[in-house]
Amino acid sequence: MATFSQSSIDKGSDITKSFSQSTIDKGSDILQDFLCSTCEEKQLDKMADIYCESCVKFYCGECVNMHNKLFTKHTPYGRGAMKKWPVAKKVEDFLLKCDVHKEESLKMYCDEHSELCCTNCAFLNHRLCQKVTLISDKVKGQSTDLQKLSVSIKTILEEIKKNQDNQEASIQYVQSSYDEQLYTIQETRQKINSALDTIEQKTLKEMKDTLTKLQASSKIAVDKCIRLRDELQQLRDAVQGISDKSKAELSFIATRKCKDKIQQSKTVLKENSLQTNVLITFQPNDEIVQYLSTLSGFGRIEHSTQTLNVQEDPNKVFTVQGKSEHNVRTSSDSDVCSICAICVLPDKQVLVADVDNKKVKLLDEQYKIVSHCSLTLFTQDMCQILPNEVAVTLNDEKNNKHEVQFIAVNNRQLVKENNLKFRHTCRGIAFHQGDLYITSRTALYKYTLSGTLVSKMYEDTSDQRTVNSCAVSPTGDKLYITNNSHHKLLTLAMDGSVLTTFTDPALQAPYGVHVTPTGQVLVSGWRSVTILQVDDEGRRKLATLITKEDGMEGPASVCYNRHTASIIVGLVINNSILVFKVQ
Repeated sequence: MATFSQSSIDKGSDITKSFSQSTIDKGSDILQDFLCSTCEEKQLDKMADIYCESCVKFYCGECVNMHNKLFTKHTPYGRGAMKKWPVAKKVEDFLLKCDVHKEESLKMYCDEHSELCCTNCAFLNHRLCQKVTLISDKVKGQSTDLQKLSVSIKTILEEIKKNQDNQEASIQYVQSSYDEQLYTIQETRQKINSALDTIEQKTLKEMKDTLTKLQASSKIAVDKCIRLRDELQQLRDAVQGISDKSKAELSFIATRKCKDKIQQSKTVLKENSLQTNVLITFQPNDEIVQYLSTLSGFGRIEHSTQTLNVQEDPNKVFTVQGKSEHNVRTSSDSDVCSICAICVLPDKQVLVADVDNKKVKLLDEQYKIVSHCSLTLFTQDMCQILPNEVAVTLNDEKNNKHEVQFIAVNNRQLVKENNLKFRHTCRGIAFHQGDLYITSRTALYKYTLSGTLVSKMYEDTSDQRTVNSCAVSPTGDKLYITNNSHHKLLTLAMDGSVLTTFTDPALQAPYGVHVTPTGQVLVSGWRSVTILQVDDEGRRKLATLITKEDGMEGPASVCYNRHTASIIVGLVINNSILVFKVQ
């Protein structure tokens, strides 16, 4: 019988040998820029560093030298004393501009309608109003709290951002359900002959039209959020730009504009206070073969709206109900299998990465091998990036080769896509909102999908396997990493800071970590031969789900299959995977 130890699992690596600044920011820059007066006269755009109250002019670093030589008694103010600078002209222009008549300035205020007016507005909309006064008269004896308004805008901005994120998530959710149902359509299509091409196209068009229609509503809401955020951001920056400058008219205008925009924002937030997700489903017609000539589509396309009042409990403890074992060895395998990673796709197919045989294998719903893909380096870990595509980490430590290989599933076949090369070891991998999180055994890195380094998020060089596998929470606010050397599970914030550290006698040499779609955290202890469930904060053990007594040896990877409500465990030096039914 084969035996193995910690040192024997280092073939290739740990297991036997793993969108720019916003337009809002750009708009803010426009309001904050002060140009050098001297350079501006020469048609040069240079940022001002100094303001001279005596000259009533701005100077850049170069021009201020000449100014200081000519005017020794003047006292210029640098950017550290910007409260003594005048209101920027662009701020004034921005606030004074009429929202309706862009070329006109705001001059009047209608008390009856609580509206700022330019001369055109006053003539067209308020000529019958009894209380239309000049703003200069209106502001006499009034005061405004611009700082309080700025805080209100900040709060509204945060709420709008959350609302925008929810609407964007809704778009992704309906897209995901759409992708899942496509597989059902394809299965139905295989039961009938080529004469159904026309019907198939009609059905797919109807489904696509449904998707487009459903996404359009959320897209409108997202666009509205983006517009309001941009306008509120500019107003906030404008308010900050006129703070403590005794500009009564500007303060009044800013107050009025801010209140109006805040009211608009609250209306939008109220309209979208109840978050919903729309689900597309496809119901095939079982009698399609018999009644082919009378049908206009493959089945019935429906969508249902799910109101998200209560999130599913991420700390609901699994209960193991039963076990099955499935062979994943192919006839071309030259070595005993070691399954280092598992992914369950939306179409219910399962992908497993076999480190010893340098392969990724595709399994059907019954965990039977459908196809496989051979690779040149040792597989390490795997994560899903699209409904039909995964990213696989590869290593060959001996030859210093470290890569991420993208593999797509196309008509039940595995197709190698593009490939990224790295200078550091590529062990664990996770994906969230366009970013890849890759571990090197001692560090966690964040990359774009094109392989551009965003940041080194976390590092621990106290041993060789301190940053092993990684996973991202469904909400995208936490990262989990396994510290194999020190028998720990770490929970990180998205800036890389450590939130919690979990240790337990039942967790020794942790390798795989997996988060279910509802946020339940599963971690495999290789040396302790355990699968643990940990709370979503990474603070405490909720349950020891599987142990050696359950017939498990050398658990290297773990994954939850939501389609069958089961936990899949990949084993070291074993031709089988274990599937535990859970409730």
